[in-house]
Amino acid sequence: MNSKSSRFYTKQLHYPLFLDISGKSCIVTGGGKIAERKVVMLLKFNADVKVISPKITATLSKLSESGKIEVIEREYKDGDLDRASLVFAATNKKEINERIKKEAAVRGIPVNVVDDPVLCDFIVPSIVRKGPIVIAVSTSGVLPSLSKKLKKEISGYITEDYIKYARIIGKFRKLLIEIVRDKKKRAEIMAEINKSDMKELIKMNMNEIKTRFLKESR
Repeated sequence: MNSKSSRFYTKQLHYPLFLDISGKSCIVTGGGKIAERKVVMLLKFNADVKVISPKITATLSKLSESGKIEVIEREYKDGDLDRASLVFAATNKKEINERIKKEAAVRGIPVNVVDDPVLCDFIVPSIVRKGPIVIAVSTSGVLPSLSKKLKKEISGYITEDYIKYARIIGKFRKLLIEIVRDKKKRAEIMAEINKSDMKELIKMNMNEIKTRFLKESR
């Protein structure tokens, strides 16, 4: 591979990052099916969603009527991104998407422009979410169909046992941080938990877990 090709593939790599968008303003421009999918996913992560589009789908209309999202029924105009934390440009007009990208860049707001990787600051991975477990799968835009295939396979692997384990041990870990001040000791306890049988642990209640793993930690 020559140096030019190497640079091309390097640019296609995206740094994986999980953002806390709960209660934060996320703007979606466009009101079609693609915009609808973006909105539905944002709501799953408790974002404060505003849609800007002269026309919207029936689903978006219902979400607006129920108060779950805000809808401004007109074309995007400069200034619409004020106070936004994240932007999705999903219009079918390239010139509007480019204006949105420009305003987002000036304001320092990450933007995803649908089907135009050159204008994107980030891409959206295929997401597996089961309880507190969230797994993002991406091929850096090279082969989205593979991301969807991997998402399906991974989703089947995450059983109810893993969800229960994540919840109960996650709750215990929070307690552990409060009770045990010694970081080294906490690490030793978590290492012991990691070596333990998951199916056995998810059958235990919190008092049983505390008795077993905190017996010598106080």
